[in-house]
This record gives sequence, C-alpha cells and structure tokens, in this order.
Amino acid sequence: MNFKNIFLGIFLIAFSNLANAQFLSASDTSENSVKRYKNIINANKDIVNFIEYSLVEKGLPRHLRNLALIESHFDRKITSGAGAVGVWQFMTAHANQYGLTEQNRTDLYKSTKTAAVSLANLYKKYNNWVTVVAAYNCGEGNIAKAMAAANSTQYHIFYKYLPQETINHVKKYLNACYATGELQTVLSNYNSSRMNTVFFVNGGSNKHLGDLSETDINAGFNLNIIADELDVDMDKLLSWNPGINEELQQKGESTLYLPTDLMPDFLLRKTKILSRSMKERNTANAK
Repeated sequence: MNFKNIFLGIFLIAFSNLANAQFLSASDTSENSVKRYKNIINANKDIVNFIEYSLVEKGLPRHLRNLALIESHFDRKITSGAGAVGVWQFMTAHANQYGLTEQNRTDLYKSTKTAAVSLANLYKKYNNWVTVVAAYNCGEGNIAKAMAAANSTQYHIFYKYLPQETINHVKKYLNACYATGELQTVLSNYNSSRMNTVFFVNGGSNKHLGDLSETDINAGFNLNIIADELDVDMDKLLSWNPGINEELQQKGESTLYLPTDLMPDFLLRKTKILSRSMKERNTANAK
C-alpha cells in the first residue's frame, strides 16, 4: 500500500469531516426530543427487546431498533398514507422481494426477521448505516440516481439529490440515536466507511475494505486471539479497526469491524474467543 496515498486520504477525510460535521449530526438535541424518543422506547419494552435480540442474532447493531422507532413508533397496526404497513413500514413490493406476504407485514416476528435480512443486504451494498437508512426509506433506485447526479457514493455529498422526505428521515434517525446515546457509533461507522473508500480508491491492496460488517465487543476480548481464531494478520485486523485499542481501554467496549465473509466465523467462535481471552488474562495476572 502506498503510504503517501494513505496520508493524503487521511488528510482529505479530516478536512471533509470538518466541513460536514455540522450536517451529519443530530439536528434536535433538545430535552423534549430526547424525552419523547425514550418514552416511546420505554412504553414498548417487549417489542424493543425482541427487535434488538433479532438484530444481534443477525450480527446487526442494536441502534437499528431506532429505524422501527421513527418508522412506526413500534405500532404493528399502523399504515402510512403511501400504504406502508407495520412496525417496519413495509411496502408491498419491498415485502414481496423478501418473501414477506402482504398480510404478514403486521406480524412482528416475521416482519422483523425480514427487516434484518433487508438491512444486512443494504449494508453489504453501502457499507454504512446512514446510507442504509436512506435506502430503506426511498429505495435503492433513488440512491443510485442521487449518487450518479452527485458523482459520489458519500451520503453527505449526494443527499441533496434525494427526496426531502428521505433527508428528513435520516435526520430523525440521527436524532433518535442521539437520544439513545448511539449517535457517535453511527457517525464513526460512517466516517470509517469513508476512510475505507479513500484507501481503496488510492491503491489499497485489501479487497475487503469496502465490505465490512460490525458487531460489539467489550474489553474482555483479546484482539490477538481474535486474529488467531480468524487466521488473519494482526496488522490487517487493526487496519479494519483504527483506534479500537484506545476505545476498549477508555470505554470498555467498542465496535468491531470485520469483512462480511469473516463475521459469521467470529460470531460462531465468539464465546470461545472470549473464554481464551479471559484465560490468557488470568494467566498473565497470576505471573
């Protein structure tokens, strides 16, 4: 990999982040907004718990529960003016695309499982949750048109070519994530995706950089053991996760990014990896 191109990429990202920080952030951080979102979540705890369980089971982040929050307020029986139905507001065509019948759009179990598959597929395509939320609202066709019009795959550049409803939808999502304390995770994911795009365009040799999935880990996990279990170089693991050591030390938890084809292996071995990590830590402490 050409380090000159890497440093150029980092500079461009840092400069662009400063220019667009105000846009890609919560537009309403008022006490009333936070309270409103939290009250809706607290009033629907059983539904929220099921949705979060289903998301984690699929290897998706919990903050996607906020998509159902802004779509429907977790109301299974709600129907929009455009004909979208249920907690996840499936249109008939979108539902049929994933084998969800028109009648089952109000079924919490079936619609949530379908939404998880849809969101996972969108993430494989766009590699960041901001664009995924936009695509879920307006469709992949509108995203493709906006990207073409802006000559960019980055949301903060092509968003102006999207329907106003979609732009507002993304704003609501960011506001909801602020209320649930997950905004920084969403924005870090977006900026990480942009960094990977710049590295790839500027001659990065890692074919996986544009196809990462995410999951949460805590400080109990040893990164060396993760690398060993997945049979990847430690340098490669850190290139997918810049700053992860510091975040684990400071916060006790972090988002772990892995190539989409490796994520199932990690999830299957997660318990074993944690067990090995704790055993090694105990051995080191005993010396």
